[in-house]
Amino acid sequence: MRFTKCHGAGNDFVVVDARDMELPWSSVAKRICDRHFGVGSDGIILIMNSTSADLKMRMFNPDGSEAEACGNGLRCFVKYAVDHMVTTKLKFTVETLGGVRNVTSFPDDSGRIVEAELSMGAPRLEPSEIPADVQDVTGPILDYPVDTAERTIRVSMVSMGNPHAVNFIDSDVADYPLLTVGPTVEHHPIFPARVNYEIARVLGRDDISARVWERGAGETLACGSGACAIAVAARLLDRCDETVRIHLPGGVLTITWPGGDAEVLLRGPVEEVFTGDWPY
Repeated sequence: MRFTKCHGAGNDFVVVDARDMELPWSSVAKRICDRHFGVGSDGIILIMNSTSADLKMRMFNPDGSEAEACGNGLRCFVKYAVDHMVTTKLKFTVETLGGVRNVTSFPDDSGRIVEAELSMGAPRLEPSEIPADVQDVTGPILDYPVDTAERTIRVSMVSMGNPHAVNFIDSDVADYPLLTVGPTVEHHPIFPARVNYEIARVLGRDDISARVWERGAGETLACGSGACAIAVAARLLDRCDETVRIHLPGGVLTITWPGGDAEVLLRGPVEEVFTGDWPY
């Protein structure tokens, strides 16, 4: 199986052209994503044929679970599709479990894709859409108290096609015990489909620093849908402007959301690392 390793702001993926291939992808993901016994990545991205868009993306986490949405993974998908001539378009549509996404790729002077902008869809804010098992709450769930064994945290909940819980803090995000708190929040019974957990510190109206505990993967250097969720939550709390830079350990992602029913736009870098063959 031919694969290409790519990363978007340090969030790395194994990309496979699977248009004419069928494998037990959950099992493959567990093996190939392992950083000691496999290639090593935050997930595997599959390029597939679609009946509702130009192409279709499937994404599997290192634990074998399938994700509904992945912004950094989708940028890697876009780079591979254009650079490897799966499509000749710079603007095209991609079917995902979270919906059909409009994507735009940006080449450098050599014609290689170095950046991509994605339409991530409109945020979903109702408890049933997250999903979150909260009582007597409708509309945006902001600064909601969630009790864990270690502490009570306050999170704002957003679905970007996949579930997110954003915790705004006033201290340096680097000092936050994410490796301890992250798994507890991910598997908290209030989230029946588990959840991605973001901690964020507002630096200004157009800058936010953050770290992400990704459902099924653990802490990652970046998370595109997580960055979108952070921007949406901050905007709902009137803590940022329409366009905001999310500073993650792996790099900076730019998010634009006018509010309301508008779609969230995500723009960020993407790089190819290497290509190889995986025996299966």
